[in-house]
Amino acid sequence: MKQIPLAIGPAPLFTFDNLLPGANAAVLAHLRSLGPGSPPAFLWGAAGSGKTHVLRALAHEWQQGGAQVGWYDAHTSLPWDLPSQPSLLLLDDCQRFDPLQQHAAFTLFVEAATHGLAVVATGSAPPVDLDLREDLRTRLGWGPTFALESLSEPETRAVLRREADRRGLLLSDEVIDYLLTRFARDLKHLMSLLLRLDDFSMAQKRAVTIPLLKQMLADESDAF
Repeated sequence: MKQIPLAIGPAPLFTFDNLLPGANAAVLAHLRSLGPGSPPAFLWGAAGSGKTHVLRALAHEWQQGGAQVGWYDAHTSLPWDLPSQPSLLLLDDCQRFDPLQQHAAFTLFVEAATHGLAVVATGSAPPVDLDLREDLRTRLGWGPTFALESLSEPETRAVLRREADRRGLLLSDEVIDYLLTRFARDLKHLMSLLLRLDDFSMAQKRAVTIPLLKQMLADESDAF
């Protein structure tokens, strides 16, 4: 069994500064205008459309302003309790919540409404189409609902190039072409590949090429 190298590159950044708006500029402007007491907002879209990045960017912006943010997703251990002085409640990928998490999310939503917190949630479809308990589904749909549009191919290329430049990683057009033609154009998946490729390149002390990418994928496959 081969060992996968530990992550040694810089951690990914999730801010509005490195989020390419694409066709979602109006949605992002609305989210950045939210304040205490604003109606809850719901974002939906396909995997890789940027929903989690948007929530992380919101969390970062509010925290930079001194606010406490409560973040909950399917990986957040129960019980779910709001911070002591919360300002923003974020619920990510609501369609993944199990029955106990749905109950916890509903309770948090009620608390948020009582205290006038801003709430933003995400899912794979509009609230009305999610397989969730009715009271939670109703509350998720209280306010405006926005569909996030996936980035176009040129925009996806720009995102990959910008992240590679931030890491000091020389990413050729040939490698980008390979990524976009051989893998699903799911930005979350592509960014994960880029992160692993950067770490693998540094561990191997070799430039990023298609043969290096193939070797990384083969080593990962052998490890599982």
